[in-house]
Amino acid sequence: MPELPEVETIARGLHPLLSGHRIEEVAVRYPGTITGDARDFRKLVRKRSIRGVRRRGKLLMIDLDRDVLLAFHFKMTGKLLYRPGGAEVDKHTHLVFSLSGGSNLHFQDTRKFGYCLALAQGQLCQWPFFASLGPEPLDMDPGRFASIASAARGRVKAFLLDQKRIAGIGNIYADEALFLAGIHPAAPIGGLERKRLLDLHECLRTVLSRAIEAGGTTFRDYADGLGRPGSYQEHFQVYGRGGQPCRRCGTTLARARVAGRTSVFCSRCQPAA
Repeated sequence: MPELPEVETIARGLHPLLSGHRIEEVAVRYPGTITGDARDFRKLVRKRSIRGVRRRGKLLMIDLDRDVLLAFHFKMTGKLLYRPGGAEVDKHTHLVFSLSGGSNLHFQDTRKFGYCLALAQGQLCQWPFFASLGPEPLDMDPGRFASIASAARGRVKAFLLDQKRIAGIGNIYADEALFLAGIHPAAPIGGLERKRLLDLHECLRTVLSRAIEAGGTTFRDYADGLGRPGSYQEHFQVYGRGGQPCRRCGTTLARARVAGRTSVFCSRCQPAA
């Protein structure tokens, strides 16, 4: 699933390409991609000008004129691709937005778990999923992060994955940040001293920023808005490397199930409490 760095990369890439264009037509090729009625969706979106593209958590949002908004959740395999006129529309393309100037925007999703909503003025804050999202990790000051973490219960890995606590972090960047901070993924969040929480916040910001600079992470499906893969996977310290030697100390990296997800960590660099 695209996480914060991947969605941020897509938003930054599409913003200058889409801003100022008008959506001339919308082709809904798979109605299951739309939340709500496809006819209402088209009516709300057609002939609207694009004001900008941004991210919130793992959501990509396109602001249209007259306070209409498109929100995309990519789930496992969703992609939003900018295409020139005449580009092929493959069988996994479920939405086609025809833009002024002849270009197109394709929403593709191999597994069909992703979705798109069109929201009119005032509806965004009424959307329960959006309203439940926690603060952005790159915008939080260290003290706020430590305060939120101190009030939490359970394992630190579960805390990082909880979108209601902090928005945008998934399995990849949780594992990488915990390694950088030297914290075991199963450590009780309530048992971490304030200094360690401040360190974790700094490590989280570092990992996310580096991943954005690298264009995100690509294993199989992820690509940015122009179809380009990310390269942060070349810098992984632990994620997906279970059974391999730690790049820092040489210890064989361990795997464990934490918060319902596979976690990879170094037992020496991230000792259990």
